[in-house]
This record gives sequence, structure tokens and C-alpha cells, in this order.
Amino acid sequence: MNTSSSSNAALPVRVREIEQQLQARLAPTQLEVLDESADHAGHAGANAQGAGSHFRVRIASPAFEGKSRVACHRLVYDAMQNFIDQGLHALAIEIIKPV
Repeated sequence: MNTSSSSNAALPVRVREIEQQLQARLAPTQLEVLDESADHAGHAGANAQGAGSHFRVRIASPAFEGKSRVACHRLVYDAMQNFIDQGLHALAIEIIKPV
């Protein structure tokens, strides 16, 4: 399994929490969670910390097999609902096709 961002113990807590949630709910074969909040400073939904508001998730999961892209995105959004409820402002999702 390729979880390039999970192996870094210095990651911000929020990234690790998101990775853990996605691992538990979707058992991905590939997962990368990027905090892109600093790139959105001054935009709507950005916070003063420059972290924790805008994320990109790149993910491949057996749970996506046979599903449309919209259905795959819905599975990710469902898995992320508690973060969205806590104020996560933006989530970009990239579904990775297994090679």
C-alpha cells in the first residue's frame, strides 16, 4: 500500500486524523492527504493558522470498484463528514485508478 504521507510522524495532527479516518472507512490501497490551506490564505474559509481548512485527498480503494466517479466522491465525503462538520472548508478529491 502506498501511503506516502502517513509515514511522516511530523505531519500536522489534522492530516494524520484524516488519513486514519479514510483508512478505517475505505481501506485504501493508495492514499495521500495534502493540507493546501497555506495556498488559500486570504480566500473564503481560510483561517489565521494557514492550516487545516483546505485539503486534497488522492485515493484508490477497492470500495470504488464498479462505481461512478460521483459515487466514489460520495464515499470519500461520507467518510470525511465529521471533519466537514468541524469546519473543514474545502476538499479536493482525486480518485486514483489502480495500476
